[in-house]
Amino acid sequence: MLSGTRVLVADDDAELLEAVGDALRGLGADVTRASSGAELIENLAEKGPFDLVVTDLAMPWMTGVQAMHAARTAGLGTSVLVMTGLRDDTIPARVRALGENAALLQKPFTLRELETAATTLLAQRNREPKSDEPDAGVQKVAS
Repeated sequence: MLSGTRVLVADDDAELLEAVGDALRGLGADVTRASSGAELIENLAEKGPFDLVVTDLAMPWMTGVQAMHAARTAGLGTSVLVMTGLRDDTIPARVRALGENAALLQKPFTLRELETAATTLLAQRNREPKSDEPDAGVQKVAS
C-alpha cells in the first residue's frame, strides 16, 4: 500500500491519467495530476515535494523524461516511474540517465504491475545502499 505517499501523475491521455491517478489513490496515495510536461514542472515547483512522480514519456511540449531531467538539474531527487507504450531501444538509457531511483513501465500494464513498480521505487529510496552493491540500472517492470 502507498498510504500517505505523495504522488504526482502526468499523462496527456485524460483517460489514462484518471485511471492511474485513481488506482494510486485506491492504494492510499495522495495524488496530484498533470496533463503535460509543463504542468508536471509547475506542480513540482508549487505543490512539491512528492515522494514519487509517475509520468508518461511522450507528452506535448516537454516529455516526461525531459521534465524530470529539468527537475534533476534543479536538485530534485524524487523517484520517478516512466510509463510508455513506445517500443524504442533508446528509451531504457534515457530513463537510466535519470538515476537509480527511476524505472520504466511498459504500457499496457496491470494495476499490480503499477503497484509493484511504485512500491519498489519507494522502498529503494528508503533503504541505504551497500558499498559493494553494483548499480542495477533501470528496472524494466513490465513488457
